[in-house]
Amino acid sequence: MKKMILVVDDEQTTCLLLENFLSKDFDVVTKSSGVEALAWLNNHLPDLIITDIQMPGMSGYELLKEVRLIGFHMHTPVVMLSANKESKERIKCYQLGAQDYLTKPFNPEELLEITKKNLFPIHYANVW
Repeated sequence: MKKMILVVDDEQTTCLLLENFLSKDFDVVTKSSGVEALAWLNNHLPDLIITDIQMPGMSGYELLKEVRLIGFHMHTPVVMLSANKESKERIKCYQLGAQDYLTKPFNPEELLEITKKNLFPIHYANVW
């Protein structure tokens, strides 16, 4: 059974890009808003969440805060995506409980490695 990844981004092109790139190895579900993602999370348990920060209605920060409050999802790894390259943004994400942070445009190979690292941490520890 494939691991499930939830992608949350208001930009349809980003969702399609991630879905096309990651769906070879993972089951990928896309949602266009944080509110939509939270509703979906009420009935599903993804293995990883990849979310944009700048979204209307509910930012990626707010989504991350909410995910960390939900018992079943409090330990789900979260990767944040943003066009902002400032380190204070990255630090804020880590302080809120994100595992990783990638700036847009991102290298798909780097995203894949970050995805694997978060889904299979023991494998990566043994490879070293």
